[in-house]
Amino acid sequence: MPDHTLPNPCPDLLKDATRLQEALGRLLPVVRFRDRDRACSHGLSASQGHALQALVRHGPMTVNGLAAHLFLEKSTASRLANSLLEKDMVRKRSPGSDGRVVILQVTEAGHRTSRRILNDLLEEYAELTAGFTPEVRAALPEVLERLAGSLAAREKRGLDGIPSPRQGRPRLAPLPQKRRR
Repeated sequence: MPDHTLPNPCPDLLKDATRLQEALGRLLPVVRFRDRDRACSHGLSASQGHALQALVRHGPMTVNGLAAHLFLEKSTASRLANSLLEKDMVRKRSPGSDGRVVILQVTEAGHRTSRRILNDLLEEYAELTAGFTPEVRAALPEVLERLAGSLAAREKRGLDGIPSPRQGRPRLAPLPQKRRR
């Protein structure tokens, strides 16, 4: 098996990457819990909440489009769409004569639920960031959007045949261990 190890980049970059990984490791479980809590308080699962938000944010789309937005398999997105249909959060419409193509569209009930969830989250984020300086509050969304965009682009390249990290991309050499005396 070939060695896919790259030489280490700048040690400061790896230290920063380590800090980022640790921070995300603490942040993401809390965000997932909060998402689940907010969605459940409005009668939805966390996955249904994410799907509903994607449809509200990006507009009507096919199940394949929803799967792409949520990084899910089509079958999983289809089950999510059907569960939202049962809850009257979305409706299906056919755009033309091909009955196999179905567009998912948010209903008025879906929009109301989405607004309530979003308002709950916005209130919480306002409270959480109230003690931050205006500069930090302004920088947070930009940094997170850039990180999300970079990660999404990497995953998309992996889906298009270019290896993503889990598909055998070359790995960095491990950080040298500090010698204990």
